[in-house]
Amino acid sequence: MSEDDHPGSPSRPPGVAALPGMPADFHAFHQLYRGPYVRWAELHLQSRADAEEAVDLAFEQLMFAWPAVLRQPVPEAYAWRVVKNRTTDLARARGRRPVVVDVAAFETVALREADDPIDALVESLALYQALNELPDRQRDVMVLRFGLCFSTKETARVLGITEAGVRSTVRYARRRLRQTFGQEEGDGDDRRTD
Repeated sequence: MSEDDHPGSPSRPPGVAALPGMPADFHAFHQLYRGPYVRWAELHLQSRADAEEAVDLAFEQLMFAWPAVLRQPVPEAYAWRVVKNRTTDLARARGRRPVVVDVAAFETVALREADDPIDALVESLALYQALNELPDRQRDVMVLRFGLCFSTKETARVLGITEAGVRSTVRYARRRLRQTFGQEEGDGDDRRTD
């Protein structure tokens, strides 16, 4: 039970949206990004409440440093790093490792509808292990695009990169995954990323 769960203890406001004196541009940023950040953090933390807490802590950090955040070359990319760090910090504080996407293997439609669920599970786990071994940017793009079904445009906005950057990163990640699984270029290649 957290200190906020104790009767009589002051409850935390629901996210930074309730904090007074918030600049209008920060409020707009919060409104635009909180939802996608929580979806991503929930995938990693396997708890909606923990995901919301991690994201709210990240937004508190961003709000208190907002003028400096706006001076960053790409504020969205900076904010994404803060969210990832706060998610990892919360997982450690709870005595857990962020699970990234390995648990998601058990929840895939393909697994539930497979003729041989054991073979599908083995393939899914191998894929998720390979995804976890991708460089951070590639893994982030693949998880957002295909794990959370964000469009190329949504993925670009969340990560603070261009849509062309998302498409290029998907190509590199797919190439690396094909190499991991010993496939030739073009085997099962779907050029479409949207």
